[in-house]
Amino acid sequence: MDCPHCSSIKTVIIKRTTNLGYSIYRCRDCCRTFNERSGTPFNFIEVPTDILFEVLLCRCRYKMSYRDVAEYFLLRGFQFTHETVREWEERFAPVFGEKLREKRRNQISTTWHVDETYVRVKGKWCYLYRAIDAQGNLVDVRLSETRDLEAAKGFFFQAKTIVRHLPQKVVTDGLNSYPRAIAEELGEEVIHQQVNCQDNRFRCKNF
Repeated sequence: MDCPHCSSIKTVIIKRTTNLGYSIYRCRDCCRTFNERSGTPFNFIEVPTDILFEVLLCRCRYKMSYRDVAEYFLLRGFQFTHETVREWEERFAPVFGEKLREKRRNQISTTWHVDETYVRVKGKWCYLYRAIDAQGNLVDVRLSETRDLEAAKGFFFQAKTIVRHLPQKVVTDGLNSYPRAIAEELGEEVIHQQVNCQDNRFRCKNF
């Protein structure tokens, strides 16, 4: 791997590892050593990166409390406090989210099913815009204080930026702001199909 200090490609692996088992390299140009996590946001973290990602999964997907997460990993031999879990979530949840977005790029079909719902986040009510493709894969989500044209345009702008391609068809409910938002952000050539709420794919069991 390239040297994170001088970007040289003249690096060699040496016969020892870090305490967490990561390979150590030496750069022949600047003579500095580094490991697989050097130059990444995860350098100097006391646990392996995959364990850190599992901690974030417990918090973001399964909604476990900070203390429950710390106790769960203590049973697996990893000791850290609930405050450490809180700090990791604050630091690395955005990195985690970006990695998930990268996986969605070039994996989304050209038919998007879009809907919005009213949710409460940290005690505050707001609108959650969301979209899935024809196979049920997540396109993107966005929170907004309003449910209007600007909010819809903001969602479509974010979605096309993440996915990096435009849909051929967008299926929505009867919200008045969608036709203009689709035309202005995605283009007038994108087919817009309106369906009744009961026919929306978000209401189906599989989604």
